[in-house]
Amino acid sequence: MDKIHIALSTNQIEESVTDYSKRLNTVPCVHVPNEYALWRTTTVNLSIRHDPNCESGALRHLGWESDGADTFTAETDINGITWEHFNAELQADEINKAWPKASYHPKT
Repeated sequence: MDKIHIALSTNQIEESVTDYSKRLNTVPCVHVPNEYALWRTTTVNLSIRHDPNCESGALRHLGWESDGADTFTAETDINGITWEHFNAELQADEINKAWPKASYHPKT
């Protein structure tokens, strides 16, 4: 099943983890303190990241998590929004590349 992926920027990671955990009724599946968090529910793949290149609360990109994706791809739509397409393992590879100490392995 495909899940919409929403990636947001924030300069308040820990406060956002608390807020979004309540909103999604679950804790993140990966949390890098003060840098990154990811929630994977049955319907949404939501990530937040401290990104000094983006205003807090800004959309970083959108995409699809899809079991059928065999490569990690990204393209930009007509409005300048980047859309990624990936599977859970490919996303884990990207997370572990950025934060090796995360040692994230998704449960699919």
